Amino acid sequence: MNRIKAVLEEKGIKQTWLAEKLEKSYNMVNSYVQNRRQPSLEDLYRIAEILDVDAKDLLAHKRYE
Repeated sequence: MNRIKAVLEEKGIKQTWLAEKLEKSYNMVNSYVQNRRQPSLEDLYRIAEILDVDAKDLLAHKRYE
């Protein structure tokens, strides 16, 4: 699970813009945003750099009890 959708919404950025910057298709970025597919570590770091956030901020935190 990732928080890409939440970060995009917080920053007011559209998926199409991110897809352009990543040089990926809109469908690929949308699959990341919808958590149907997880980006590679390399792409995760590229997304973080583009969105000007720490890569850790793109990861969902699970709570273990």
